[in-house]
Amino acid sequence: MIVPDPKTVRTLLTRYASLRIAQAERETPHTARELEDVIYTLCVLMATSDVRAAVAAADALLAAEVRPPTARVPKQDKDAAGDGERDPDLDGELDGESGLSLAV
Repeated sequence: MIVPDPKTVRTLLTRYASLRIAQAERETPHTARELEDVIYTLCVLMATSDVRAAVAAADALLAAEVRPPTARVPKQDKDAAGDGERDPDLDGELDGESGLSLAV
């Protein structure tokens, strides 16, 4: 399966949101036509026939793109205090951090 370019998907989602807002504020034929074009393109790109499904698929694609691969920190033989006892809570921590994603 061909995966769409995340930059293109992000651009289309941004344009879609902007046009929806513009259409809600003041409906014009020009904005309506642009919105139809963006919806069509987004649906084709995400291989769906429904804009809600296309937006959901685009969101999922971008969410997967944001998550960096995780690297495991090797287990330590000694703890930070140097008393020879390992802290089982710290074994295998991601990059020495809590492993929580900072992606927004």
